Amino acid sequence: MVDAARARRLGERIKVLAAEALTKVVKDPDLGFVTFTDCRVTPDLSHAKLYYTVFGSDEDKERSAEILDRNRGRLRGEIGHRLGVRITPTLELEEDSVPETAGALAELLAEAKRRDAELEQLAKNAKPAGDEDPYKHPEQ
Repeated sequence: MVDAARARRLGERIKVLAAEALTKVVKDPDLGFVTFTDCRVTPDLSHAKLYYTVFGSDEDKERSAEILDRNRGRLRGEIGHRLGVRITPTLELEEDSVPETAGALAELLAEAKRRDAELEQLAKNAKPAGDEDPYKHPEQ
């Protein structure tokens, strides 16, 4: 039986347990500042996709991705031990691209706001190209 609410709750629990297991199981000093942002579990509870972000340069992100991939089985084992379900979901670790996308979107919105303010200023100081009233009136 498919229970989407249970899958969401399990995803939230996996996210918390993964963060705790990261300090307990993965003891690599080269691991960057990793934050788990979301976890999506399939409705049959057999697969979990864990999204993470890494604070730092591109080199830090690549190195942290390699370390996380190497220790994926150990993370799954620790999560399964503390999760308390019959079958531990398989883990898929994926870097979350939402922060970069949100940053780019914020820059685009700031640029649009700046252009709108510039256009508003030009409109305030604008003068008609011809006469003030370009329409013909019958009384003239």
